Amino acid sequence: MKPAHFLASVILSLGTASSALAGCSDPAGARVDWRGCNLSRANLHKANLVYADLLDADLSGANLSEANLSEADLSRARLYEANLSWANLSDANLSEAYLSEAHLSDANLSNANLSWANLFEANLSGANLSDANLTNANLSDANLTNANLSGATWRDGRICGEGSIGECK
Repeated sequence: MKPAHFLASVILSLGTASSALAGCSDPAGARVDWRGCNLSRANLHKANLVYADLLDADLSGANLSEANLSEADLSRARLYEANLSWANLSDANLSEAYLSEAHLSDANLSNANLSWANLFEANLSGANLSDANLTNANLSDANLTNANLSGATWRDGRICGEGSIGECK
């Protein structure tokens, strides 16, 4: 097969695979495609959005403000520019999640797993990150103003002391 034909076959097969992804009104599940969807106040408690390959949930630009995502598995999910303000993400698994430029102001992330998560330029102002795992997370240019980091495991593995507000002490 010529290289051009092979590339065209790969592109066609990728296009076919993406058409199997879910839409805004579909229930939570692996590989869900909720890009730009309004899921404000949705109850996604214990939702499992993980799949065995790299095509995990895409919630980029989605509105999940005030949603209940407690104990949800969002590992490796794409949440670029998602609005998670006031969302309940307590005990959620967000390991390796892509949360760049996400809005997490006043979100409850207590005891959440954010290890290896990309939080570049994320807004975490006023968020509750107590006892969260931030090991190896990318927090470059993230806004942590008034974020509660008490008991959180910081990027370098140290435990933030009681009263760590806005920074790990």
